[in-house]
Amino acid sequence: MQPKPFILHIEQSKLDDLRERLIRTRWPDMPSDTGWSYGTDLAFMKRLVSYWSTKFDWRAQEEQLNQFPQFRVKIGDIDLHYLHVPAKNGAGRPLLLSHGWPGSIFEFIDLIPRLTDPERFGGGSADAFTVVAPCLPGYGLSFNSGQQLVRIRDMAGCFVTLMTDVLGYDRFCAQGGDIGSWVTSRLGAIYPERLIGIHLNMLVYRSDQDKNPLPAANPAEEKFISDLTRWRQEEGGYIHIQGTRPQTLAFGLSDSPAGLAAWIIEKFRRWSDCDGNLESVFTLDQVLADITFYWLTGTIGSSFGPYHDRMYDPATIDRPVVAPLGYTEFPGEIVRPPRSFAERTYANIQRWTVMERGGHFAAMEQPDALAKEIRSFFHELTPVG
Repeated sequence: MQPKPFILHIEQSKLDDLRERLIRTRWPDMPSDTGWSYGTDLAFMKRLVSYWSTKFDWRAQEEQLNQFPQFRVKIGDIDLHYLHVPAKNGAGRPLLLSHGWPGSIFEFIDLIPRLTDPERFGGGSADAFTVVAPCLPGYGLSFNSGQQLVRIRDMAGCFVTLMTDVLGYDRFCAQGGDIGSWVTSRLGAIYPERLIGIHLNMLVYRSDQDKNPLPAANPAEEKFISDLTRWRQEEGGYIHIQGTRPQTLAFGLSDSPAGLAAWIIEKFRRWSDCDGNLESVFTLDQVLADITFYWLTGTIGSSFGPYHDRMYDPATIDRPVVAPLGYTEFPGEIVRPPRSFAERTYANIQRWTVMERGGHFAAMEQPDALAKEIRSFFHELTPVG
């Protein structure tokens, strides 16, 4: 398991093919006056695709990612890609960052410097981290054609091997959101002896409670369960499709970049704290870097794997998460359980902070706030100096 340095450079022929497909986009009809209520808005998509095909600079996005040291290493059947960014002071705590769906390691472009060099952003040098940020197996550059489905439990095991056997960290910190929350929670449940602690910006719950939820114990839990039920009815169709028939969906999204963008961009708009105006939170370059990464690596189909896993594997998280937990709740997050409900899954909650702004893509929306919370939590666990 010898890591090999890696620099991202996509062949020009793939970029030319993408542009040609975008120019040939066949647009669907759309009922008048429906806007985003009917799904992704047609007028917005035409503007996005025009920008994508004429102004978006993928090479600039490659350059941003390549500012961080990157490596690949073979762990079992997984050819894992990861960033390994040392703390500027040379003595940072090791921190594993796990992204989610429809995110990628591009989520962490602005967050990583705030963790590795906190002094530059108003923090203290003692709170610096050495950051390890893998592409989740089956996502981005941690994918090979024909690769077997990688379950969440296997992702957690792969990351423990990376951090301990490959990189030599006896114990480490871990942080995650979305699918990364499931992976990080699995780490905190199964490998607590390896963890200094875990930090999450989205809480999950034990797998046996998903299909057989415990009754609400108080009004706050009643409201949460009611809100979650309504959200699943109105917004959760993607979960069922990606969890039950992922391959069928993959055909269309792997053949049409506009279709892929429409599928993903709706989630960026709905799940961020943007009040319906996506460009008040993200630039088009930011969201297109993420979407283009899925397209160029051909991983939208394989990225559905964790949804299929959660649908059919009742043991994703089958026991209490006992590692120390720090949680940052952002108001635009899609799942925000009350603390009493969270304690059914997380047995060692040590920090619970409610933020005023931010949503599901916290590392992109609020990198300063998220970095400060991560630094504060792990400083409380393991003060330095």
